[in-house]
Formats: sequence, C-alpha cells, structure tokens
Amino acid sequence: MFRPETDTAGGWRGLTLLRLLSRGAPVIIGDLTAALGRPAGEVSRALAGTPDIEYDDQGRIVGAGLTLRPTPHRFEIDGRVLHTWCAMDTLVYPGLLGCPARVTSPCQATGTPVHLTVDGTRVTGIDPPTAVVSLVTPDDLTSVRTAFCDHVHFFASAHVARPWLADHPDASVLPITEAYHLGGKVTAASCRQADAGTC
Repeated sequence: MFRPETDTAGGWRGLTLLRLLSRGAPVIIGDLTAALGRPAGEVSRALAGTPDIEYDDQGRIVGAGLTLRPTPHRFEIDGRVLHTWCAMDTLVYPGLLGCPARVTSPCQATGTPVHLTVDGTRVTGIDPPTAVVSLVTPDDLTSVRTAFCDHVHFFASAHVARPWLADHPDASVLPITEAYHLGGKVTAASCRQADAGTC
C-alpha cells in the first residue's frame, strides 16, 4: 500500500485501519467507525473509494496493505504472523505501527528467502546483506495494488534483479537501507498532510 508521492498511510482512514488489522483479526466496519470517531456514512464512502481493500465473506476487512491473507511478504509483529501487499510495506509499517517486525520474503528472481528485522528507526538485520527492493512510480493509482504493489519485490542482489529490470524498464532497485529511509521520508510527509492531523 506504500505509494510514493501520495498519502502513504491513507490519512486518518488508512492508519487507523492498519492498526486494527495489526491485531491479527478481521475488522468489523462498526469497529472501524468507532475507532475513527467519524460518521458511518463518511467511513463507508471512504471504503467504497478504495477498491483494493480485502473483505471476507462476512463483509469484514481482512486486508489494506497489511493483510490477514497469505502473500509472499511475511510480516511478524508481537508474535502474530501477518502479510503485506509489497516489499516496501514491510519497511514502512514498523514505524507506523511503532512495533518491530521480522520479515521473510522470497527473492523475486531466485526464490531465495530474504530475511529482515525492522524497527521504527532502522533496519536492524538483512540477510543476504546484498538484498535490494524494486520500485516503480506509476501514473495511475486507481488500484495501488496492481499499479505499485505487484511490482515492488525483494531481490537477493542487484545482480539477480537485472533480468527483471530489463523486462520492467520503468523500475529501479534500491538497497534495503536506502529504501527504508525513502519510505520514512515519504511517510513523514504524508502524515503531515493527513486529515485531522491524526497520522
């Protein structure tokens, strides 16, 4: 759900929802409305305008950047195993949630597991140390998951990412620590602009 040059956290809606999902259980719309302290109609309209949000068969929210459904990006916090939509989310969310995380995700090229430990101030461990993150800057973010998240992966090294980059000429790769700092800057800027100053 990390979106360069846009509201990364989704303002008051996205960050509150992210925190509720981090508890590891589906989020009932009424609980989200209560947590936000906003009119139910306003919350419903905001959700309707976010087509990527995942729901279960009971209409509860199970994914919005952070998801209860398995993806390649395993995100463990406080002993709870969650997942994220993209590699960059795993770097940004520990700071937003104020909680360190253990991350495991396969290299997009080789399948080799990439392991990270991340807290609110830095990446505290990277294995392999050569790992990088791919990034794109899409023009159309109607579906952030399709336009951005589906192209943001971990690679074991910049070298093994070369064939993928050749097929994705608009993409680039950054070392993990650089990607982390970029994510922090974009998140801070987005939070300053978020509605009601509650980011």
